[in-house]
Amino acid sequence: SFPGGRRDPADGDEVATALRETREELGLELGTRSVWGQLRTLPDRRGLTVAPVVANLGPLEDLRLTPNPAEVEEVFTLPLSHLLREENQGYTHFRGSGGRYGYTLPVFLNGPHRVWGLTAIITELTLELLAPNRY
Repeated sequence: SFPGGRRDPADGDEVATALRETREELGLELGTRSVWGQLRTLPDRRGLTVAPVVANLGPLEDLRLTPNPAEVEEVFTLPLSHLLREENQGYTHFRGSGGRYGYTLPVFLNGPHRVWGLTAIITELTLELLAPNRY
């Protein structure tokens, strides 16, 4: 999943929350100049509202991450080229109780981990913006 968490009273807005959570979880100090924008808000499975913020982290080889072990088990990246390959894209179908209600969510496969759920939805929305003619 991406860095994130509840908004603190001291956070001015969703961007401030995202920057604080990124600092707390990954030890990565980003300024508002790194922020490209905010995606549409989404509900999570508990009914809370998630406000994804997209930022430019710069070259990965220049990043010095210090993950907080209390919040982060592992850090991994997937190249844009991997995410854009059709053989790495799929969908997971869910059915509600009694089979009456169903929904479909994206999933990204064939990497070190399966990316699914809200993380896959945010990834899909980001790909639609970054590579509209390829995704």
